Amino acid sequence: MIETANDLTTLSAIMAGICLSAASGLRVFLPILALGLAVRFELIEVSEQFLWLASEPVLIIVGLAALFEVGAYYIPVVDNLLDVLATPAAIGGGTMIVSSLLPEMNAVLQWSTAAALGGGTAGIVQAATVVTRGLSTSTTAGLGNSLVSTGETGGSLLAIFMALIFPILFGIVVVIGLIALLVWLIRRLLRPPEALPQDQR
Repeated sequence: MIETANDLTTLSAIMAGICLSAASGLRVFLPILALGLAVRFELIEVSEQFLWLASEPVLIIVGLAALFEVGAYYIPVVDNLLDVLATPAAIGGGTMIVSSLLPEMNAVLQWSTAAALGGGTAGIVQAATVVTRGLSTSTTAGLGNSLVSTGETGGSLLAIFMALIFPILFGIVVVIGLIALLVWLIRRLLRPPEALPQDQR
């Protein structure tokens, strides 16, 4: 019975990490801030080496970074530039989030698992946002980018909330969504370029 409870706790923590990593693919700093606050108010446990996430200086710095990130995505041109910078940051953030929530294990195994689950999740979501913003920029001359940015911020906040309240249930939804996103991205990459009009050949 105790082992079953421990297994559920571990599964819940891993699923919460995957959900927060997905949120990191939308906004890098919001899920890190949420994780730090959750640890500070004892809503979630992290391994001892990550308790610094709940320290006041870190919360202030990450909070300011989150506000800057959210606001900067509403500035034309800057939003596309941020996508380039956010990709490695999101992968790193997702990796750190999952690593902090994993049970005690060998360091190499811990970080490789975190990179696969957290970094992979954040990377797939971030890649999808880059493609989506690129499509918005090319089809609306950037006018629709603010709607994309609002949707990304809202999606990140929703994923954070669900990660803390229903980690296992929402984690399953996220995993299914990741598979769908990955298939969509692969299809776009493999799609042959559209033929140019006769007068542009």
